[in-house]
Amino acid sequence: MEKTDTAGTIFKIKRFSVHDGPGIRTSVFLKGCPLNCIWCHSPEGINSAISIWHDKSLCIACGKCVQSCPNSALKLEQNAETYINIERTLCTISGDCVNICPTGAIQFTGSTINVTDIISEIEKDILYYKQSRGGVTLTGGEPLYQPGFATEILKACKRKNIHTAIETSLFCERETIDRISDNVDLFIIDMKIFEKSKHIHYTGKSNDIIKDNFEYIAKSGKNILVRIPMIPGITDTEDNLNTCEKFVHGIDARILIEHISYNPLAENNYKRLGIPFILK
Repeated sequence: MEKTDTAGTIFKIKRFSVHDGPGIRTSVFLKGCPLNCIWCHSPEGINSAISIWHDKSLCIACGKCVQSCPNSALKLEQNAETYINIERTLCTISGDCVNICPTGAIQFTGSTINVTDIISEIEKDILYYKQSRGGVTLTGGEPLYQPGFATEILKACKRKNIHTAIETSLFCERETIDRISDNVDLFIIDMKIFEKSKHIHYTGKSNDIIKDNFEYIAKSGKNILVRIPMIPGITDTEDNLNTCEKFVHGIDARILIEHISYNPLAENNYKRLGIPFILK
């Protein structure tokens, strides 16, 4: 198999993106993330495995999905309203319910795709990249959770002279950074919480490796943009913002820091997955 046929899992490809780096971009959302931030706006990207989710706002409760399921994992329930209940322990992701749903209320949370097909999608907008000085951004999830897949996408883009960016928390092995660095034009680094114990509490992991990797990249001279998600009462506190800025600018005062507004509509994605929205 050729390297450009390396396969991985994604949950979205977004064309004409203007918020994931300079210019008009195509953002590729890779599945899988080692962190479990309680505010994550894309919970479908945390697990690298493909599952199904259900959008009740689109569901007409016709029952076709219930009849199609080979494992009886779906049931038509009636309470104050009629709705579909998914017993996820019985679901084998056969896709029968997805294929038969007339409204698209049931969907896969991602797909397996190879690099060649991703590049074919990216190439559709090369003209826009050139005119706007845009390019391609790998995001997620955590794109470095699939290092081989991410590396091959970035290499393929650089062979076509497409500007590349990667949005990452930097929670990865140092070898992964070395593996991708030559093919990344811009690191968009998601810095959440500086204080270690709070980082563990809200994301499930220590940020020691994140701080070490940030310093490593910053001292390498790579182009960096730091983004801090503004989660009320957690990341947007004066103490956290000041401490993050002191850390970043203590390494390189030229690095830009952006504060990113939190999207309150994230709760809808948790409902589609049938999991609690802890932040609320």
